[in-house]
Amino acid sequence: MQISIVIPLLNEQESLKELHDWIVQVMQSNHFSYEIILIDDGSTDESWKTISELSKINENVKGIRFLKNYGKSQALHAGFKAAEGDVVITMDADLQDNPEEIPEMYQMITQEGHHVVSGWKKKRYDSVITKNIPSKLFNWAARTTSGVKLHDFNCGLKAFNHKVVKNIEVSGEMHRYIPVLAKNAGFSDITEKVVQHQARKYGSTKFGAERFINGFLDLITIWFVSKFGRRPMHLFGAWGVLMFIVGFGFALYLGVDKLFLNPTGRLITQRPQFYISLTAMIIGTQLFLAGFLGEIMVRSRKNDTRYNISDKINL
Repeated sequence: MQISIVIPLLNEQESLKELHDWIVQVMQSNHFSYEIILIDDGSTDESWKTISELSKINENVKGIRFLKNYGKSQALHAGFKAAEGDVVITMDADLQDNPEEIPEMYQMITQEGHHVVSGWKKKRYDSVITKNIPSKLFNWAARTTSGVKLHDFNCGLKAFNHKVVKNIEVSGEMHRYIPVLAKNAGFSDITEKVVQHQARKYGSTKFGAERFINGFLDLITIWFVSKFGRRPMHLFGAWGVLMFIVGFGFALYLGVDKLFLNPTGRLITQRPQFYISLTAMIIGTQLFLAGFLGEIMVRSRKNDTRYNISDKINL
């Protein structure tokens, strides 16, 4: 199979039929073998009913239904797990991503050899205050922190080599930073393509203040995990040893001073340096133990179930 199109959705009943027909027209005109994987992330409208109806008229339509809303990252994780195509395309279900871009993105993966092709919506039709400015801030922070030089991390339209989606773990709100996850996994050939942005035709945006804050927190998490996630002792242990040495040095100085240099001076417990040294040694010990426990957790962690699937279609 050439292309897997993974589409997470939440309450997008009105747009699904139109999106399906648009994708099918593009796939058939370019003679692609394909599958459309629709992940219903706990919709409360008739989205799942529409997916079921589409699957009856097109066997290439496959569906996954979550018991409740787990988030876009979990939906993408489930879609990536099910995808079988040589190239995996992700896009949103709100008709803001243009399926006409897929053939060129496919060529960029298969013929030019890129690992990831990220869409860049250079001209957007969203609200400037509530979405465009936060997005620009996101993108600047992500570029600066990760070293991945993309203009639009938020764009849902992306193309991946099959190996990429099978070797990354998407969680939290990290769907925005999949190119960063790909880079950390060793897939460094990441590029972008200017794509057309469509104004939202149905419904309302799911973007809000909570997702804005969570996105920044997940960016920090990605940076931290990429550097110290596999060996937490390298961070906590190093700082713990440093703090303990500082505290022990203070304590040694106080002991020598009291015993040999100034035996008639104040009691050690009356000197603030004593409490500084004691605090430093305690903090150092705690940091070292945190690194030790982190190492144990990394070695013994299990992949817990992050979402529950209530139904599947053609899978």
